[in-house]
Amino acid sequence: MKIKTLLTPTLVLLLAAGIKAEVTLPKVLGSNMVLQRNQSVPVWGKADKGEKVTVKFAGQTKTAVTDTSGYWKVMLAPLKASEKPASMTIKGKNKIVLNNILVGDVWLCSGQSNMEYPLNRKTKKYQGPKATPDVAAAELKKIQPDNIRYFYVEKNYKPNEYKTKGWVNGNDSVLNNLSAIGYFFAQEIHKEIGVPIGIMSISWGGTRVEQWTPDWAYEQSPIFKEQASKKDFKIDGMHPGQMYNSMLAPVIPFATKGVLWYQGESNLMVHDSLRYCDKFKLMVDTWRNLFGIKNWPFYYVQIAPHYYTHRTKDRFPHDVETLPITWEAQSQCLKIPSTGMVVTTDLVDSLKDIHPWNKWDVAHRLALIAAAKSYGKNIEYSGPVYKSMQVMNDKIILSFDHIGSGLISKDGKPLTWFTIAGEDGKFVQAEAKIENNQVIVYSQNVKSPKNVRFGWHEEAQSNFFNKEGLPASPFRTDAPVWNMK
Repeated sequence: MKIKTLLTPTLVLLLAAGIKAEVTLPKVLGSNMVLQRNQSVPVWGKADKGEKVTVKFAGQTKTAVTDTSGYWKVMLAPLKASEKPASMTIKGKNKIVLNNILVGDVWLCSGQSNMEYPLNRKTKKYQGPKATPDVAAAELKKIQPDNIRYFYVEKNYKPNEYKTKGWVNGNDSVLNNLSAIGYFFAQEIHKEIGVPIGIMSISWGGTRVEQWTPDWAYEQSPIFKEQASKKDFKIDGMHPGQMYNSMLAPVIPFATKGVLWYQGESNLMVHDSLRYCDKFKLMVDTWRNLFGIKNWPFYYVQIAPHYYTHRTKDRFPHDVETLPITWEAQSQCLKIPSTGMVVTTDLVDSLKDIHPWNKWDVAHRLALIAAAKSYGKNIEYSGPVYKSMQVMNDKIILSFDHIGSGLISKDGKPLTWFTIAGEDGKFVQAEAKIENNQVIVYSQNVKSPKNVRFGWHEEAQSNFFNKEGLPASPFRTDAPVWNMK
């Protein structure tokens, strides 16, 4: 039995003309947002094919015509910082007004669980000698300034189900779930620089660097192209791009000042240190291209000491050097232009916890890097970094960059976690002392030393610092060299 459908003349005309789509915006463009100062600012969205869209903001009027897919984008000329709330009008066949917009600096916080680690998580879990008051919980009780805004993206696998409440200030309940590092970083940078700050919190615990990189980037990479040549390929057991597609891509190309990144534990667990730098650089290069900023700052956190050898359920067994080798890989990533790295060896209350709760000092050290490298402040932002060695009879003399105002033992005791080896390559515990801002390393058991290692153990929490209170980065003088491609 056939059913006939009766079409009225009006309905026929509507179908013939097509249903008109209203101008729409991505969720990252909304009321209460912070726009990036001193660089071109993209504003984009969807509308009907061929539709004219006009954007008005801060005395500027920009117009675009949508392409065949209905996509449009305008570029606002660089804006000056402003704490005075302003409105933006977007007009096509319909009109959208966004209110309470500030102009300042926007930072994107991303990575896995230590970046995701929220303010409302209990931070006084361990009552060891380093225990301090629950700083994060105290922050939640404060009345927050309106000129720091947050954009929190919920965890989600499907791009068409992108979940966010939009831009809010710190008095919103979103603050409970926000990255603690992002929060403390915003507070410090706002205090030091004095412009509105926006924090985009986009992280997911347990994720690998591959998941934050689009799969097509691996297909185009000279390093990974062969491995990515097959349909539904995997890179070291995982197809890339899940978090990129579902959580990051929807905010591209929102203008930002730079990226704060804390990730690496999940790559360590599959013994990925030899390829981590190549994967990290691929992600950094891809993000920079997509966001349209050639030397977009990428400031990242070196993962913390932890009992990886106690993790019996991991896919591969770990030894005490698995973590130091990953530290080394992360240090090598500093060869990528416009990067900086925070060392966290002194910020762990319990080696059993892969999530150290002291996120305010991590944020402070990221803020130091940003202040020096992005804001031009003349300050020391790093602990001692190994530069060179010289063999002098039965001793090895080590020189360092970032000595600050001087090298010190933080607790005044002999330096810890130095080992030394001769031609046989067997490392033994060494004596180490500071002289003329160099470190002299020796052992009575090694008469002809060849190499030194520092902090080369998953438990290493050394007392070797500069006077600015920043810890030295673990290293070995016999390290293989990563050739950046």
